[in-house]
Amino acid sequence: MLTLLSEAAEEKPLICVVDDEQWLDRASAQALAFVARRLEVESVGLLFAAREVSDELRGLPQLVVEGLTEEDAGGVLDSVFTGAVDSRVRDQIVSETRGNPLALLELSRQVTPAELAGGFALPGVLPLTGRIEESFRHRLEALPIPTRRLLVLAAADPTGEPSLVWEAAGRLGIEADAATRAVEEQLVTFGVRVQFRHPLVRSAAYRSASVHERQEAHRALAEATDPRTDPDRHAWHRAQSTSGPDEDVAEELERSADRAQARGGLAAAAAFLERAAVLTAAPGPRAHRLLWAARVKRDAGALDASLGLLSAVEAAPDTRMGAEVDRNRGQIALETGRGTEAARLLLGAARRLEAFDAAVARETYLDALVAAMWAGVPERVSAAAHAARSAVDSGDPECAVDVLLDALSTRVTGGYAAAAPASARAMELVLAAHKRPDDTGPWLRLNRARPSVTLAMELRDADAWLLISARQVDFARTAGALAQLRIALNYHAWTCFVAGDGSTATLLLQEERLIAEAMNDVPAVHTNMLIAAWRGEVGRAREMIDTERRQTHAHGLARFATLADYAGAVMDNAAGRHDAACAAMWRAFQREDLAYGPLIVPELAEAAARSGDLDRLKAVGAWLGERTRVAPTAWLLGIEARVSALAGEEDAERHYRMSVEHLTRTGLRTELARTHLLYGEWLRRRHRRGDARVQLHRAHELFAAVGAEVFATRARRELLATGETARRRHAATRGDLTEQGTQIAVLAREGLSNPEIAARLFLSPRTVQYHLRKVFAKLGISSRAQLDHALSSNESAEESL
Repeated sequence: MLTLLSEAAEEKPLICVVDDEQWLDRASAQALAFVARRLEVESVGLLFAAREVSDELRGLPQLVVEGLTEEDAGGVLDSVFTGAVDSRVRDQIVSETRGNPLALLELSRQVTPAELAGGFALPGVLPLTGRIEESFRHRLEALPIPTRRLLVLAAADPTGEPSLVWEAAGRLGIEADAATRAVEEQLVTFGVRVQFRHPLVRSAAYRSASVHERQEAHRALAEATDPRTDPDRHAWHRAQSTSGPDEDVAEELERSADRAQARGGLAAAAAFLERAAVLTAAPGPRAHRLLWAARVKRDAGALDASLGLLSAVEAAPDTRMGAEVDRNRGQIALETGRGTEAARLLLGAARRLEAFDAAVARETYLDALVAAMWAGVPERVSAAAHAARSAVDSGDPECAVDVLLDALSTRVTGGYAAAAPASARAMELVLAAHKRPDDTGPWLRLNRARPSVTLAMELRDADAWLLISARQVDFARTAGALAQLRIALNYHAWTCFVAGDGSTATLLLQEERLIAEAMNDVPAVHTNMLIAAWRGEVGRAREMIDTERRQTHAHGLARFATLADYAGAVMDNAAGRHDAACAAMWRAFQREDLAYGPLIVPELAEAAARSGDLDRLKAVGAWLGERTRVAPTAWLLGIEARVSALAGEEDAERHYRMSVEHLTRTGLRTELARTHLLYGEWLRRRHRRGDARVQLHRAHELFAAVGAEVFATRARRELLATGETARRRHAATRGDLTEQGTQIAVLAREGLSNPEIAARLFLSPRTVQYHLRKVFAKLGISSRAQLDHALSSNESAEESL
């Protein structure tokens, strides 16, 4: 939508006026509000008119439009009254309409001068909107029957297409002259579009009709709608024209739901399915359709609505349906951060589903296992893993869910080495599924509970970890799955930060915040907390750590306690409080949370080495050794070499160099920067100042680029100790370039086109073009080909020695 409006504004400036925003469907309101927040240099304006500020529009600039003054309101009344009006009656009308011009005009139309003179027609008790609609209803009742039928027909058609309305009217035997009185009464116009004077006229026309009249109108519209060119609207009109169960119509609605879901229209798909369920007589198929609608609403982020549908399904006597209800409730519990409840519901559902469908049961076991990991209760993790190990296999060696479940459950029950073969095979299948961008089904099955990234982190496969986190965002956005998209944005923000792209991480978290607001929820804390810790925002990070700990206890998510410990340890290690960092990371290390080793082990090793706790340092070394013997990835080898150097083993310098070499191949720039920093500090303590400066400058450069100010400050202190300085700079800036300008310039240097950069950063191509022009001017260049040299030169000039 942002790109569409931006391109339309290339020809001439564009104003989009959205009247009565409160009547927009939720998906449209979310999309338009997102666009409004992303407009920068586009010649586009968005103007919304609404009764109240909706959740979607909250935070946008607003102007409260008050009613007319008493004097002006009186002037409006005087202009339409044909006779004298009692002054007290006149004042009462002005007061009750609160200066609303439409109310003033409409109320004056429905009463006679005699009634106004005495004030007998003043309702005085109806709300303003109800009074206006009631006024329109009275005017509609005075119209001839054919005219009223035509207006009901026009009100039932949301497209405003005249040819469609007239064809449907012909099927009902309504002549064209039926429109004359409605046009004369200024209720509607028939031109290029059929347009009601006000949405309340449409509402009054539709609601004043009987059920039979509405069904008659929808039946005529269905017959006039071509099912080949507009199958979904044809199905919807058929559904609205049907009073009792109709399996043929229900099946047509199901097909519409399939099409809507395929294009990411989850809200529409859920609406089709709910209506299909209403038109279904048999209890079993009706429960099936309600369950499907509940799943779609859950993926769309409408969690409360999904739970409401699940309650209706629960009444079905079908045992499998009961298990499916618990499965969906468990998934919602996991998505809303209730780990203990999620693990209990999902494990129970998986056991019951084994009797009906082995494949679905194993998917549910996978969800249950990951939910138990998030709950952080070892007994629950063990129970879920053992139950999964004993579950019936689907018999398909190419089924990614099966192999992934085997890998994770074996990891819990048999250890790292025992799970290695299945883990490697699972990773192959997971990556294959993530390379199919048009098929969201396997992705949803693999990532509803985030097991894919768990496996990638457990294997310390940096390439897979970064790829999967990026593809999760793509798939969730394509599927329109808002709940999944929030999780994916948070996770990808962290991987972007670790990979050295702090600006993109910030933008991703901003998008997650917008989606949370659209879902009437609060933004997630944990990724913001981790990045705040690395950026040295101590007060903000500590506040979020406290929040995370409270949520951990309240919701049964002990795994988040590890993240809180890690965030605190990062700040403690950076500030030299190594004893505190060591204690926190040792607690986390002993919890043995799957996939968190890449966070815990580096912090624990550094803290233990600096605080002289050799026993814990040896424990870390043994932990790494077990894993590098089984799966010697560059990530693992890089950390292992760094830990060997920290342990004071012979030839520590060789280990530091090996760590740099391995981590350079991973793309994990923050880990690479930590090795450069520790290596530089080691060199300085051996009075090799020249060599130390090389490593410390590189560490400072990497930390400053991503915005990891907490360690950039430490690198600056070390440089001071060598007799040099490094100029402090804002995160992700180069010279006078803004953070966003820097990010756009870097992506352009990598060869991305303006539309590709816009898609990556959630901007319009016009905004990208504007920022690139400013970048070129500041860097004194005229083409993209010069960006590489200009940015490199600018980076070098940043450091004042």
